[in-house]
Amino acid sequence: MSKPLISILTPFKNTASFLPECLESIVLQTYDNWELLIIDDNSLDNSYSIVNEFAEKDSRIKLFKNKGFGIINALRLAFEKSSGIYITRMDSDDLMHPEKLAIMLNDLQQHGRKHIALGLVKYFSEAGIGDGYAKYESWLNDLTIKGKNYTEIYKECVIPSPCWMLHREDLIACDAFAPNRYPEDYDLTFRFYKNNIKCIPNTHLLHYWRDYSTRASRTDSHYAENHFLDIKLHYFLELNYKPSRPLVVWGAGQKGKTIARLLQKRSVDFIWICDNPKKIGKHIYDVELFAFEHLKTLQKPQSIITVANSKEQEIIKSYFESIDMLAMSDYFFFC
Repeated sequence: MSKPLISILTPFKNTASFLPECLESIVLQTYDNWELLIIDDNSLDNSYSIVNEFAEKDSRIKLFKNKGFGIINALRLAFEKSSGIYITRMDSDDLMHPEKLAIMLNDLQQHGRKHIALGLVKYFSEAGIGDGYAKYESWLNDLTIKGKNYTEIYKECVIPSPCWMLHREDLIACDAFAPNRYPEDYDLTFRFYKNNIKCIPNTHLLHYWRDYSTRASRTDSHYAENHFLDIKLHYFLELNYKPSRPLVVWGAGQKGKTIARLLQKRSVDFIWICDNPKKIGKHIYDVELFAFEHLKTLQKPQSIITVANSKEQEIIKSYFESIDMLAMSDYFFFC
């Protein structure tokens, strides 16, 4: 029985310090029928020559230069040049577990189309991992172990960009890398959700995610928090919002204000509530703020929660449960 081809899509830009380790981790995969479509996104260091040395030794590594600029254009080119039945991504500064491709492929072969294979991730850094990244790693892995990733999709990106694999046809059905919406990994995750691509639970650590100060997710303006809120609201209004039901925004901090402005820009009416006595009864952007108890006076409301504090989130969640409201139907945590 022939082995199916896996296409690995990898953009890179100025990652010369990390590329040799990354490429070695791909070359040493126990599953060997893969092709690496690796795209130089206008690097200014010697990244291209490093990759080229590997490509000259291994015909499975196919090196190209980005026709345009940016990660989306690079991913489009990589996908255009790919031939695999299965598609996965890889970041040029990260490391694969030796069994990563084999385990993901096995999961997809067992579950079939309309599924996405995932794996656990681990951050690493010479400077140490901060508390925020440690919490994100733990949260993300807990979701992946259960295959319940979409249940908290409006909080943060629930599928790590360099640790998924799915059938080529399913990626095409999800519009692949066609949209120009950043952050591109979060946008694609929402399109997986929209197309009902089921997450396969996984308990294996498959990907080592490198953190460092000049990483694109830390420095590129496309990954700023305001883009995250915009993308969350975009897909909420498309996929989960019911215009026949009152829409509520809970929280009047910076994120609550941003959501309020975005809703007003889209001419979407909403009711604003909070539990801050200093703000209740006042007007922000010409909208009056009510106490959270106002929820009980509304007929089947849908609520966007913009309160970030984890302890307060648990209290809010308990409150919704006490009035028989359900997550991802009646209320949605946006942070």
